[in-house]
Amino acid sequence: MHDGGLTVTRKIHFSLRNKGRREIRSGPQPVPDVVPAGRVPRVARLMALAIRFVDLIRSGAITDQADLARLGHVSRARVTQIMNLLHLAPAIQEEILFLPRVTSGHDPISERDLRAVAAEVDWREQRRLWRKLPAGERRAAPRVSA
Repeated sequence: MHDGGLTVTRKIHFSLRNKGRREIRSGPQPVPDVVPAGRVPRVARLMALAIRFVDLIRSGAITDQADLARLGHVSRARVTQIMNLLHLAPAIQEEILFLPRVTSGHDPISERDLRAVAAEVDWREQRRLWRKLPAGERRAAPRVSA
């Protein structure tokens, strides 16, 4: 039975303040950011870094690879190794960027594995070499056609 009074409906949630004290806050409870499981494979991070490096050089923000090496506190040879990933066929670069996250153990593909592939000039031959690399989780990504 309703007595004609006023009913107020409001969403609240409890949160912890400093020193563990509880506080009532209005509104729905915030949804925590969902962080995907695992980590981005190292070769995917290096591929993205190489793309960023070339953008910095083309824009004039950085003069050359030697400047990148100085700013990054690495050798010029290391910057060259990273930049050589840009010699990979675009489809392989894309596949590297979208490799599945690694949830345990070692990465299925190392940058060292890719050096021989990137050294090959012919993209068809690169794709053949790419397919021969350790399968691991890479096969879950779309396969590059010849």
